[in-house]
Amino acid sequence: MAERHPPAGPRSVVVSGSSGLLGTALIPSLTAGGIRATRLVRRPPGPAEIGWDPAQGKLDPAHLEGVDAVINLGGESLAHWPWTEAYKRRILESRTRTTELLAGTFARMDRPPLVLVSASAVGYYGDRGDEILREESKPGTGFLAEVAQAWEAATGAARAAGTRVVLARIGIVLSSAGGALPTMLLPFRLGLGGRLGNGRQWMSWIAMDDTVRAIHHCLTEVSLTGAVNMTAPNPVTNRVFTETMGRVLRRPTVFPVPALAVRLVLGEMGEQLLLAGQRVLPGRLQASGFRFSHPDLASAIASLLGS
Repeated sequence: MAERHPPAGPRSVVVSGSSGLLGTALIPSLTAGGIRATRLVRRPPGPAEIGWDPAQGKLDPAHLEGVDAVINLGGESLAHWPWTEAYKRRILESRTRTTELLAGTFARMDRPPLVLVSASAVGYYGDRGDEILREESKPGTGFLAEVAQAWEAATGAARAAGTRVVLARIGIVLSSAGGALPTMLLPFRLGLGGRLGNGRQWMSWIAMDDTVRAIHHCLTEVSLTGAVNMTAPNPVTNRVFTETMGRVLRRPTVFPVPALAVRLVLGEMGEQLLLAGQRVLPGRLQASGFRFSHPDLASAIASLLGS
């Protein structure tokens, strides 16, 4: 079925995963722009909320009637130790089940939402060393790559229903409100910051406000479909990230953490989240006219920390 496009930007948007770090920043941004934003929630719904139950496969298609767009952000946190086989299954199923339920609901509607922006991650590319990765690059291997591939594939029914589907491959989101950055700050402020392993692994990062703006852009820019890398245009190695943090905070960065220690303490989670890396460029975002507020790391960190 051919994709349908709205005559203007969306007026009504439904958001899954709205209580997470990104969703918490996104909802106020949508409403400030005059968009009616409704949250998908698993508890009994209140005002501006829709109840659903992904575990039981329950979502009433009538609740999505008249909705212009859906933003799908749900998923169990990756920063949970240890990664047991049971928790890894939760990571996978929390992403694929919600996405399959949304996409399957679209398929049962006469007029499904026009746009689905569904979160994915740069982990799609696996650990690729210094290789420059663009949207057309092949998928990688490893647990997180497999999760991202399954997550993206779960949108298939929405695409078949004629919805324009954007697969937002999001990098490391930097925010002062939570996520990776506050966790990193403590050792640096104590003067104990240092690279992880050899420091050569690439970190594809993006500031929170640019992430929110990029999602807005994907809602309205009809040329964007399929994979869209949501990362700043200047990824850095872990060594450069460490040096930049130290420079902005005026703290030493002389305490490296050996890769062996990361593996011994954190196991597979440490290997995939801290020692693996991807050098990702936001080619499709930039080609469609998106301009970053924080294209370089030093200015992004300084802005987030009020330095």
